[in-house]
Amino acid sequence: MATARDLMHTGCTCVQSDDTAANAARLMAEMDVGALPICGAEDGKIKGMVTDRDLVIRVMAVGHDPAAYTVDRLPQGHLILADANEDVDVTIAKMKEHQIHRLPVIDEGRLVGIIALADISHRMPESVTGGLVESIRS
Repeated sequence: MATARDLMHTGCTCVQSDDTAANAARLMAEMDVGALPICGAEDGKIKGMVTDRDLVIRVMAVGHDPAAYTVDRLPQGHLILADANEDVDVTIAKMKEHQIHRLPVIDEGRLVGIIALADISHRMPESVTGGLVESIRS
């Protein structure tokens, strides 16, 4: 049985909840990623996700100063997480149901990785990847 841990990539860097949008963008550019987990500045626990789209649409396009706007001010919906030991079918079902491209993975409450659509495309059959892409597009 494959688990979420088998799909995820490790080495996640969090942007702290009190970091600015400009810093989040800088980190994304340096790491060549389109999203970062937001972790609490005090407790280090995952609080949400920030995407490059969030920075453009919710910060820059509405005239906020990215150097002054902290990422904890970005609207966050219900945070969907995968448990590192859950079956990949459960993980993929979550991504389909919530139409998400990236899913943080936790183990005993700690962030241990992220599963992106690319991770699934590299490790799962084409039919699984296709089904996920189709559900996200719809």
